[in-house]
Amino acid sequence: MTKVFNISSENLNMELIRQAADIINNKGTVAMPTETVYGLGADGLNEEAVKKIYIAKGRPSDNPLILHISNMNMLEKLVEEIPETAKLLAKTFWPGPLTMIFKKSSIVPRIITAGLETVAIRMPSNKIARCLIEEANTPIAAPSANISGKPSPTKAKHVIEDLDGRIDAIITSDDSTIGLESTVIDLTEPIPNILRPGAITFEAIKEVIGQVQIDQAILHQTTRIKAKSPGMKYKHYAPKAPMKIIKGDRVKVVKAINELTQEYQKQGKKVGVLATEETKKEYKADKVITMGQRSKPDTIMAKLFDSLRAFDEEDIQIILSEGFSNQGKELAISNRLNKAAGFDIIEVE
Repeated sequence: MTKVFNISSENLNMELIRQAADIINNKGTVAMPTETVYGLGADGLNEEAVKKIYIAKGRPSDNPLILHISNMNMLEKLVEEIPETAKLLAKTFWPGPLTMIFKKSSIVPRIITAGLETVAIRMPSNKIARCLIEEANTPIAAPSANISGKPSPTKAKHVIEDLDGRIDAIITSDDSTIGLESTVIDLTEPIPNILRPGAITFEAIKEVIGQVQIDQAILHQTTRIKAKSPGMKYKHYAPKAPMKIIKGDRVKVVKAINELTQEYQKQGKKVGVLATEETKKEYKADKVITMGQRSKPDTIMAKLFDSLRAFDEEDIQIILSEGFSNQGKELAISNRLNKAAGFDIIEVE
């Protein structure tokens, strides 16, 4: 039986937070809101508790987890050293949607790191998440609170749909404000390496620490790597229907999507189009869902996963989506869409 704790970030109910913290301290699992997406939390220093995360999600054991902390004192105990780059990034972006990878200390269980000698750590800005970590007085391991492979949950109802009956408790609260998982940067390499793009962009990080690079796994499909970060190796964020990305000039993209729509409809398939506000009226599909304004990437980040889940409710059989560039915040949107589509991308000239 999954308990549900309804907690407002504007008026924290400390009694309910204490109950949730007790579950964490007793090797249980609690889904919690964060500013990025809802996370499925357990005591990050207890191997038995962490195993329950993998079981509940159906998550591959070679996919590492992120430890969530509430203060810098916690960080010092979890890592061998804190590089100067990490101090600069923490000062600028923590608490917030940035995960940093360090060389792990001996207290971090190998189940967290998928056998690696490095650990991924984030300090969330969401008040409820921070308060739960403080109350439990332990770093909380928390991947997205969904069945592995599905679109990440940005609303409490998504978590309930996926995990009710599979975990001990769900904290229902506000929708996630950012909507995509955190940026992940590896600080254990000679040149800091972005392993997963997010709201903290390559450009913003470069401004703080100078030299930084983007891992090729973000831009190209690969399953042969040993993942140092969640989201690198497997197909993720996928709706039930297969999905294609169409990239290129806006006018040509709209034309190509309408032509493909017609072809699939002739085959008797129900077609969905994932559009932007700027183009939504130009499509002739069975269902057109807008993910936000292309001119305002934050609106798309906030709605993307909810939009992908919406197609499941419409029994759509094929989804055609507009593509995005690899610049700024569009890189994170492009990365999630490419993963959701299994890198089934059509480039139109």
